[in-house]
Amino acid sequence: MIYALAAIGALTVTVLMWRAFGPVRDAAGDGPATAPRRAPLAPDDDPDFLRRLAEQQRDKKNDEQG
Repeated sequence: MIYALAAIGALTVTVLMWRAFGPVRDAAGDGPATAPRRAPLAPDDDPDFLRRLAEQQRDKKNDEQG
């Protein structure tokens, strides 16, 4: 009987520690706090890559002209 109580106590402590120090959840408590991961984009579909590329080309063109 003492072993059953010890097992229940250990399980309770484990669950409480998991809830206290486990993964952070959102305010509703129904999912992780982080945003879902997006699939990687190909360079020609990535707006940040295209913007940087356009800026580099514009800077290079300005350097050649002036």
